Amino acid sequence: MRYVEFGSQKAKASELVLGLMRIREMTPAQVAELVQTGMDCGVNVLDTAPIYGGWHGCECTLGAALASVPGLREQVILQTKVGIRPHPTRKGNYFDFSREHILQSVDESLAALQTDHVDSLLLHRPDVLMVPEEVAGVFQTLHDAGKVLSFGVSNQNVATMARLQRYLPFPITCNQVQLSCAFSPAFNSTFNVNMEGPAAADRDGGVFEYAYSNGQVVQAWSVMQHGYFGGTFIDDLEYAELNSTLQRIADEHGVTKTAVAVNWVLRYPGKMQAIVGTTKPERVRESAAATTWEMSREDWYDVYLAAGNILP
Repeated sequence: MRYVEFGSQKAKASELVLGLMRIREMTPAQVAELVQTGMDCGVNVLDTAPIYGGWHGCECTLGAALASVPGLREQVILQTKVGIRPHPTRKGNYFDFSREHILQSVDESLAALQTDHVDSLLLHRPDVLMVPEEVAGVFQTLHDAGKVLSFGVSNQNVATMARLQRYLPFPITCNQVQLSCAFSPAFNSTFNVNMEGPAAADRDGGVFEYAYSNGQVVQAWSVMQHGYFGGTFIDDLEYAELNSTLQRIADEHGVTKTAVAVNWVLRYPGKMQAIVGTTKPERVRESAAATTWEMSREDWYDVYLAAGNILP
């Protein structure tokens, strides 16, 4: 396993993150086994959110799992989020970065997770109504109280991060964004700068360049998905060329296509983490193999082109 320096504590965080969005129907014992499998592979970062599995549902399951094994909580970097709320009258959610909600949500998360602090707290999605001075103030309050060690964001562009960072006394540790070899619009815009056509559209202001320049960790989510929750591209007949390319590289390195897909994401030369949202221990082991080697530049571009992209 490879590691990146993470947060104000400069913690040693694994490049692979165990995403726990789908564990609500699992037992605490099953989740503890999943976490232990990750730890056996060197994975020490756990990611959750109050909105996953119903309000605090997955957090409660994870909290019970951590409490069931003495010392397990102290061995992991625990990350949760704040800001997405179920709408009281409409189907769906809305975003809330108010001081009142952040404080309440963090306290509820700590109770659900059965811990006195989280190592990382992310603003989950952007709230256009965010008052950056207010958010910075509540972050300071949580940090001073020892409830949160480091702070990050999720799915935010450069302008939004800069708007908040102006008022923060500490850096935004990470940005959690979607990336896979079948979903790479941020890279497309970089390749097609100053050109015509949809591939040239800059949709995020350069989040990867911003992260690299500011020492920020990029946490890639949906690393096995195409489109916005379009499903996995592994063994999808619509991605036959991509799967053929992944299989060739997998055979050369003695790993699976899953490991190659994760390796492709991690190949970006910044502080990268890949979130793997599986509930199966064997998939965790497959994914962890991605950190035992580095993809060549030629193979990286081969995968990019096999996914249907065109270079200028």
